Amino acid sequence: MSETPVNRLKRLAMRAWRRGTKEMDLILGPYADAHLAQLAPPALDAFEALLAENDQDLYPWFTGQTVPPPAHAPLVAEIAAFAHARLRAQTG
Repeated sequence: MSETPVNRLKRLAMRAWRRGTKEMDLILGPYADAHLAQLAPPALDAFEALLAENDQDLYPWFTGQTVPPPAHAPLVAEIAAFAHARLRAQTG
């Protein structure tokens, strides 16, 4: 039996919030909460592929320490911008 769209969204949100490092939880989790329900299937596929990467690779991509692979670069930039805006809003 294939996964329902609702179950896929729940699974991806859970994976975004339970990464293994708190830093990545705080970057990916809020983005997932704010955007997953509105993403088209190809964008969900891209997010799922990003979630398959190791946190040790992801964190430097999001902090600008290393350049993400071209396949992930647009989504990394989008999520990083969201995280930066969220942080600015919290720190006033």
